[in-house]
Order: sequence, then C-alpha cells, then structure tokens
Amino acid sequence: MEIPEDINVAKDVIQSLVKAKKIIRLYPENNPIYAKTIEENFSKFADFFNYRDELTLKITQNEMLLDSVQVYHNPETEDNLALFFFRDGLRELSFKKGLSREELEEFLKTITLDFDREDSEDDIVTLLWEKDFQNIKYIVDEISLMEDEDYESKAVAEIKSKAPGDDAFLEAYTDALNAKDIGDIPIVNLTDKDIQLLVKEIERDQSDKTREFSEILFKMLLNAESQAEYEDAYCFFKDTIVHCLKHGDLKVFVDILKRAKGIGESPTISENIKNQIARLLRVANSDESIRYIGEIFDSNIDKNILNEYIRFLDKNAIPLFISLLGERDTISARKKVISILIQLGKDDIQAIASALHDTRWYVVRNIVYILRQIGDEGVVEYILNTVRHEDARVRKEAIKALGELKNPLALRALRECLNDTDITIKKSAVRAIAAIGSETAKRMLLERVSEKSFRDRDFDEKKEFFEVLAQWNDPDVVDFMMRILKKRSFFKRARSDENRACAAHSLGLMGNKDALPALYKLKDSRNKLLRDSVNTAIKKIEDDR
Repeated sequence: MEIPEDINVAKDVIQSLVKAKKIIRLYPENNPIYAKTIEENFSKFADFFNYRDELTLKITQNEMLLDSVQVYHNPETEDNLALFFFRDGLRELSFKKGLSREELEEFLKTITLDFDREDSEDDIVTLLWEKDFQNIKYIVDEISLMEDEDYESKAVAEIKSKAPGDDAFLEAYTDALNAKDIGDIPIVNLTDKDIQLLVKEIERDQSDKTREFSEILFKMLLNAESQAEYEDAYCFFKDTIVHCLKHGDLKVFVDILKRAKGIGESPTISENIKNQIARLLRVANSDESIRYIGEIFDSNIDKNILNEYIRFLDKNAIPLFISLLGERDTISARKKVISILIQLGKDDIQAIASALHDTRWYVVRNIVYILRQIGDEGVVEYILNTVRHEDARVRKEAIKALGELKNPLALRALRECLNDTDITIKKSAVRAIAAIGSETAKRMLLERVSEKSFRDRDFDEKKEFFEVLAQWNDPDVVDFMMRILKKRSFFKRARSDENRACAAHSLGLMGNKDALPALYKLKDSRNKLLRDSVNTAIKKIEDDR
C-alpha cells in the first residue's frame, strides 16, 4: 500500500527535529551549522504545510502518530524524542501553519536544554508555557506526570538499595582507625562522591544539632516563670529559625512550627505560654522569614515539606509572596510561589487581585493565572479589566481565564477582544466565547461572521470562527453554514471562496449528511482552497456514516 505523501513529509519533519536536538546543543548561534540546522527544520515544516494547515502528533512512550499512522518509532531510551516528550507528560504536540522561523528556533533551543541535571527542576511543559508560543500547542496528561514522579522516586530508591550506603565511606574510615595493625597507608584522593557524602553528613549533623537545640528551647519556654524568661525563649527561637532558613533548612523550621502548634493546642499550658507560641507561629508569615524562604525556593524542596509549610501561612503573607513572584528568577521558585498564592488566595481574592496593577507584565499574567486556578466566581470582576492590558500576553491569559470560568458576564468584554489588533488575541477570544457555550455566545459569533467586513479578515481568523461555531451543531448553525456555502459573489470572489471553504470545513466537522448534495456540486471547484476543503468535508462525512 502506497504511503500518503503528507505522512512521508511528517516523518522527515520529525527526523529533522531529532537531528536538530543534537546539533543545536553543540554549536553557538553564530555558527553556520547552527543556522543551517534551523533553516532545514523550517523548510521541512514549510513542506508539510503545503499539505495540511496543522501537524498534530499523538505521543506515546516510543512512538509518534499522525492520524493513527506511526511517523516515528524508537524502542531505545537514548535519543528517543517520543520518550523525551512523554516522560514530562506531553501527550499531543501541534504545529500550526503560521509557525515562524523565530518560534521554531525558540522551540528547538528549549528541547535541547539539559533537563536531567540534578539541580534542574525545569521541565518541557513548564518551559513551553513560559514561552507562550502562538503556533505551537500541546496537551498534557497531569495524571501521568504524578505517576512519573512516583516511578522516578521508586527507581531512585531501587538504585540506592543496590548501591553502597551513603555512610559507606565513613564506616570504612572508622574501621581503619580500629584496625590493630596499621602499616603504611597509601594516600587516596577523595572522589567527588566522597566529598558529597561528607558534605551531606556535615549538613545532617548541623540539622540534628539545631533540632536538639530547639528541644532545649521548648523546655526553657515551658519552665519559664517570668515575662523576661518568656521573652528570652522567644528571641532564642527567632534566632534559631533565622539560622535554619539562612542555611536552607526548611524541614527543621517546619518541625519547630509543628512542635509549637502541638504545644499551643494543649489544654494544660498557661496563657503566657500560649501567647509566646502564637508569636512564634506568626514568624512563618513574617517578612524576614519569607525573604529567606524565597531563596530556598530556588533549590529542590520535598513537596511534603512544602505542603506542611503552607499550612502555617495565612492571608497576611499574600503581599510578601506577591513580591517574591516578581523577584525570583527561576521557574522552579515561581512555580512554588504561584502554588502558595493559589492556596492563600482562596481566603482573600482581593489581596491577590491587587497585584493586577503591577507594572511588570509577567507578574500580572501570573496573577491572572492564579485567579483562574482559584476558580471562584468572584475572580471574574477582577480579570475583566485585564483584557485591555497593554501587553498581549496578559490579554491572552485573561481571555483564556474568562473562557474557562464560563461566566456570562464576560461576554461583553470578550466581544470587544474580537476587535483586537493582535490576531492571536482575536482567535483566543473566539475560543473563549465558544467555551462559555450559551445561546447568547452563539448569536454573538454568528452576528460577527455575518458582517460584510468579515470576509476581508485573515483566513486563519475566519476559520477559527467557523470551527468553534461547529461545536453547537444545531439547525441554526447548519442553516447558516449552508447559506454561506451556496453563496456566490462576483466581487472579491477569492475572499468569498475563503468563507465558503470555512463553511465546508465546519459542515465536515459537524458530520452533517444533509450537506452532501451541496458539497458534491463544489467538489470540482476551480478554487483550490474551496475544492480541497469541500473534498475533505465529503470524505469526513462519508467515513462517519
């Protein structure tokens, strides 16, 4: 059986990506080989877009599929592009016809990053979200992400169980000292692993001593008899906490807070002790401790410890974490801050929304994202104003949020976005209106498509309108599509044929069998775009029968 040409071209595209992933890591941007690699990849995509408007790849562990046809397969773990995407939760990756050379270059630079470094908490999904590509879309399986994390931890545990223990070097050292006959001992240089074990041992010893010292302070507090002794105990505790945080020891800090909370809930302690415990717990929300916490967030933190820490925070910490959101440079730190603000913001939406006036666009976009994740109806009134933000990336995030929240109050603002000068914003607004899915939303889109000026819009924009209208698939929409399909024009015929091609595309999406007679009449149209759209629609409807 002959393989369709678009499938062969898709295979070439993927092989080109595999090759680029190796080359771009090796050469600087000013190297001719680097530039040639970018150009070759862009050319491969351009070849594919001669056949289709979008390359959508379904991703499994060892293969990629285009329309259920395998276009990439690699059973190995090394240089496996499918596995590279799959292990970070990507299940679908799409490239649209409007893909620019700059977008493709940024994408290639992103997938060549070293995500396997021990100090790296970044992942391909996070970086794709940060880049906010206009013509590269993806679908993530969040459940698999959690499973992958569990798998990784199990795998690491298994390796550790088979390897010598962390204290093997230290035990060997002790055995040597206890030996009866010690002759000339050759000097052996410490390996990097040996040094790391010693550092960990020192850090562990430091944490243990801090924990022991905190226990002494708790006894000192419980046995205090005067206000001066209470004050001394509190000051010592505060200094100990600062010491922990300066050394990045969030676990000991959390352990101190947990121990204090347990004592404070005991019915047998005095009011004086309860007051000091309350002061101690408030340190978790202080400016000083949160500043140190921000620095800790740049490194790896156990998720369980982080979640325990969040339980000691209250809404008073919101402004401090908003400040951190604008200050931290790493994606890892910002993700942790965003996670905290989502939790705290549920109790004080207004405090979160106050940051929408920040002058930094990236802070505003993250705040809109946080409000969207909170999901309360009360967030809508705050997000509405951001659809007019000067930065398109903020407007796009706001539009997406309004669509997901499905609040009818957003329709008026979204209708204004249909006039935005940025085509990506207009397309996002169309999808958001469709997501609301009400009868009013449908009428709004039908009215816009019916405007005389609509036929002069960009084809991709018009196609977006027709595609989302197809989701209603009711008599009103079908009748509208049929009228567009049958409409002929002697003026601006090419533009009119674009509208008819969009209508044919939508009728195909809806699988409307009653449209077949009208589609058959246009299957041999002289306009290539219309002819291709009609024949694709006919095939889809007939295949679904």
